[in-house]
Amino acid sequence: MEILKFKNISVGYDEKIILKNLDLTIKRGEHWAILGANGSGKSTLMKLIQSEIHPRFDQNSTKELFGKSRYSLFELREKIGVISNDLHYFFQDKVPFLTGYEVVQSGFYSSFGIFKHQDFTEEQHRKVSQTLEFLEISHLKEKKVSTMSTGELRKCIIARALIHNPEAFILDEPTVGLDIVSQMNFLKMLQKLARQSSIILVTHHLEEIFEDITKIALMYDHTIYKSGSKDEILTSENLSTIFESKLKINKKNNRYYIEEIYVS
Repeated sequence: MEILKFKNISVGYDEKIILKNLDLTIKRGEHWAILGANGSGKSTLMKLIQSEIHPRFDQNSTKELFGKSRYSLFELREKIGVISNDLHYFFQDKVPFLTGYEVVQSGFYSSFGIFKHQDFTEEQHRKVSQTLEFLEISHLKEKKVSTMSTGELRKCIIARALIHNPEAFILDEPTVGLDIVSQMNFLKMLQKLARQSSIILVTHHLEEIFEDITKIALMYDHTIYKSGSKDEILTSENLSTIFESKLKINKKNNRYYIEEIYVS
């Protein structure tokens, strides 16, 4: 089954086109990176996947999530764990008094806090503890959001999504604000998640694309420019096109990096 199947999708407001003629199919068990420059349409694509926005009507277009063209948003939120910077900043700014345990626990009700009317079963409490242990962040259980580092809070938010055992994670620029060591630790954690859920990584950083990701979609000019296997798509020519600069990329230890940027 496909996690998502988009064909000939366009999104716009009034006369302004945000996405155009977009085709993308992601199958269960695949790990993808959606790579593109700022302003290429990546954020809009994320909102489309989450059904925060909807495509323009076209008899020739298809939008299916988990094999359905009609679906419950509540069900969708359990199937797709979304990790975004907006979510991170909300926890940081609005509920800094929550502990790591409470951040994870709030995922059962998709709330931004723990409230008196919410009941939690012993099984749910066990699930929170197991998830913290699985991600190796049990030491954050009593730590308040206000005292957490960026990386620590990001991991708690991932744990919050993981309690539903989602079939896919969508991560939007996940290493923003992390130092080099924290970035490497965070990517190792994503590799662990990739063993049980599909990963859809949305980024403009080539270095974030870890070994388990084998599929790439390049965004350019508000559509999918090219998509397919990582080795075929991640070429100097393709990246030079989407970033509108002459780039030379290389690979070491199965990780790609920009070797040189030619300044005209």
